[in-house]
Amino acid sequence: MSSIEEKIAADQAALPKAWPFEEARKIVAHVDARGGDGPALLETGYGPSGLPHIGTFGEVARTTWVRQAYEALTGRSTRLLAFSDDMDALRKVPTNVPNQEMLTQHLGLPLTRIPDPFGRFDSFAAHNNAMLCEFLDGFGFQYEFASATDYYTGGRFDDALRRMLEVHDEVVATIAPTLGAERRATYSPVLPIHPRTGRVMQVPVLKVDPIAATVVWKDPDSDETFETSVLGGHAKMQWKADWAMRWYALGVDYEMSGKDLIDSVKLSSRICRILGKAPPAGLTYELFLDQHAQKISKSKGNGLSIEDWLRYAPPESLAQYMFNQPTRAKRLFFDVIPRAMDEYIANVDKAATESEQTVLRANPAWFIHGGEIRPQDSSPVSFTALLNLASVANANSASTLWKFLQRYDPSLSPETHSYVDRLVRHAVVYFQEFVKPAKTFRAPTEQERAALADLAAALAAADPKLSPVEVQDIVFEVGKRHQFQPLRSWFGCLYEVLLGQTEGPRFGIFAALFGLPETVALIEGALARDAVPAETEQG
Repeated sequence: MSSIEEKIAADQAALPKAWPFEEARKIVAHVDARGGDGPALLETGYGPSGLPHIGTFGEVARTTWVRQAYEALTGRSTRLLAFSDDMDALRKVPTNVPNQEMLTQHLGLPLTRIPDPFGRFDSFAAHNNAMLCEFLDGFGFQYEFASATDYYTGGRFDDALRRMLEVHDEVVATIAPTLGAERRATYSPVLPIHPRTGRVMQVPVLKVDPIAATVVWKDPDSDETFETSVLGGHAKMQWKADWAMRWYALGVDYEMSGKDLIDSVKLSSRICRILGKAPPAGLTYELFLDQHAQKISKSKGNGLSIEDWLRYAPPESLAQYMFNQPTRAKRLFFDVIPRAMDEYIANVDKAATESEQTVLRANPAWFIHGGEIRPQDSSPVSFTALLNLASVANANSASTLWKFLQRYDPSLSPETHSYVDRLVRHAVVYFQEFVKPAKTFRAPTEQERAALADLAAALAAADPKLSPVEVQDIVFEVGKRHQFQPLRSWFGCLYEVLLGQTEGPRFGIFAALFGLPETVALIEGALARDAVPAETEQG
């Protein structure tokens, strides 16, 4: 066994089962099977008919973490290729771009031959490719950008395209059973580019000549027959064959994809083997759901955009959300942001004090920060606590929250704790735009009314400088004294009656932040409110 093999075996035995390391082990096997030469090539795909979105971030971030795990596991180098399918034809006009009528006139053309509806770049694809690179650069991803048009026209795919013609009939036999009867009768993996109109032609191929690297086809509009070279950008491949051809041509070792592409992955993998190489290893990740557990759809506009997320919390929280259980379907809506933010804070705090490398490398913060733990990018106060503080203070500015924070901990300030200040500002926006419009208070029951009065008296008699833990102990004791079964229903009462929401932070932390006299006043104010049905009283 070689030294590198011994190192990999030792690391595999020692490292915990963090999912990026599980994926990295797949790459090890794939690279070793092909001989282990050169860096491992990981790829992500982008369809530039639309702008980059939250799914784009998720796929590149997750692939980056797998790349990081592979390098840590093996010491070998890697490349990450962000591949844009910009030679695809525009089949329908996106609803979120200007100049709809102009785009309609260019349907069927490759995206790189369609004018930019924004008027900024040479083509629609160039605009969206630039947005992709700006998007990825903004998050600090390390990658190489690749354009399908450049690869096709520059001859990078020519050898693979010749090979595709050699196995043309076998590829057709693989794809045809998955198609309807009419489409099956005319299917070819080759899409010639019309020599006059420049459109991507989805037409029957009458003849294939692997030696000349040409296909013969007929224009259905003019009934004219053409012989077109498949080389140099004069033709492209249909989607599943194109994906397989790219894997084969570039020697891709790893590419993940969504659950909706499971069948496509299977077919493309079969075609890649027909061409003569093993398909890449990969992960099938689950899709995002909206607040009603329906699949997120760009056309429907349901769910949460990346712009929305970054308005309400820093990007580390989005990375934390993406890191968690990629193979499980997850809701992607506003109310997942605070929990993701608090998970990130907890993880970065754990990582900052962890010296054991095997434990550290299982921590999401290690991945999110590229192996460089940043304890300054954390907060001694949870995001949820800041949100609740903003809620009871009806905060409309960061300065309102800072008054409470500095009374709680005089060492904190916007100047010395810039990350906390970012969270404070995000918390105010989140409260004003998302929490405040949905706040609904309910009147306490008789049992709850008695317990709240008891809690107010206990806090009024307590030392105002009690720690959050000591305040939490008082809250627990009051709940037990009033026999709440289960005890968590007591905390539900505190959130719903005092804060107008169904969830909240540990109440001791909140009360310590807000101040015990202010918390007593909050309780007394709730008790003094007229008891009205919860569904009619709005906060």
